[in-house]
Amino acid sequence: MGNLREQIINLSKEYYKEQIEGKEIVPGEKYIPASGKMVNSDDLANIIDASLDMWLTSGRYGDEFETEFAKFLGIKHCALVNSGSSANLVAMTALTSHELKDRRLKPGDEVITVAAGFPTTVAPIIQNGLVPVFIDVKLENYDFDESVIEKAITKKTKAIFMAHTLGNPFNLDKVMELSKKYNLWVIEDNCDALGARYDGEYTGTFGHISTYSFYPAHHITMGEGGAVLTNDPLLSKIIKSIRDWGRDCVCPPGHDNICSHRFTQKHGELPEGYDHKYVYSHLGYNLKVSDMQAAIGVSQLKKLPGFIEKRNKNYKLLYEGLKKFESCLILPKATKNSQPSWFGFPITIKENSGFNRRDLVSFLEENKIGTRLLFAGNLLKQPAFTENEYIYRVIGGLKNTDIIMNNTFWIGVWPGINEQCIEYMINKFEEFFKLKQLNI
Repeated sequence: MGNLREQIINLSKEYYKEQIEGKEIVPGEKYIPASGKMVNSDDLANIIDASLDMWLTSGRYGDEFETEFAKFLGIKHCALVNSGSSANLVAMTALTSHELKDRRLKPGDEVITVAAGFPTTVAPIIQNGLVPVFIDVKLENYDFDESVIEKAITKKTKAIFMAHTLGNPFNLDKVMELSKKYNLWVIEDNCDALGARYDGEYTGTFGHISTYSFYPAHHITMGEGGAVLTNDPLLSKIIKSIRDWGRDCVCPPGHDNICSHRFTQKHGELPEGYDHKYVYSHLGYNLKVSDMQAAIGVSQLKKLPGFIEKRNKNYKLLYEGLKKFESCLILPKATKNSQPSWFGFPITIKENSGFNRRDLVSFLEENKIGTRLLFAGNLLKQPAFTENEYIYRVIGGLKNTDIIMNNTFWIGVWPGINEQCIEYMINKFEEFFKLKQLNI
């Protein structure tokens, strides 16, 4: 039987190479996506291996990924979830747990964040009855405005929750200084920045909790998937409870009575000895991944260092090629003391450049170069906010956030983009400026 399993897995690798394996992007002929996944026959082999177990929820591969991913980042506890957005929801909800006693977040407490980003960084704040407090960001590195952040803090401020935008770390020195000074929780949304470093340490290792996404656009993929990491054992217990229906029991699926106290405890107003598997200490969800998803993650994790290296190489090539256009374009620069793990290459068109974003983006798309906006632009201008009466505060205005909404977009640096693609992209920028008869 073992030999048969091996044959099936080997055949799956042959099938991948014969039926699925793609060719490199030929610039000008094929569209150059702004993001994409890098998968190979090893990933398919892992899916097949997991599927042969017919263990359809999280299992051995989930355990392996949680162990190895935590080890890669140097963090003690990892909980796999079904998306980066779910990771953010779990992380924020965990801080409202009664088990944190006087440090728990309660309705009306304030959380500092930014409006120039992805909506599911902010959504869990509101969904938990908390009040987002928005501050502006800077252009070039898209980091929060350090001159404003402390002004946003009041007696109601209990946490800071922001993303490392497009793989470029935010100023963690300032955030952690304020965290210590005002006793604030810090959640790092590290979904776009896996492998980035600040002061030589991985982002996601500074705050109390960090979150990750394994959607196909991200640094590694499970198709769908995410993770929540922490060094705090109590937070880890709460996070897993919220992920696993809110239950109090820590036994993984398919295992019972690991603690040997399944029928010997008293909880709440339940009868003595009520089955611990059906004791719920939180209002939670079921946000686990399948073991087939985790199996892809295990394979992908082995390739992560190479993916990060290629992303950063593509960033450097694009920067060198596009810096001649800096009279019209604001190019991305790394935050001080950081080594980004670039998710994309953001570009902001300067005012009075003689063209607008739509002109340039349309030209690039017509020439098969993929573009994306910087997510929500200004989240407060989105229908989710304009059509609903959410409570929030804005500190110091959002001037640069509005500029991003109107003038910023990004192009790809993912590992599937080769040097010929980079050269083609740079040449198309040059062609655009010549067509506009602009002096560069």
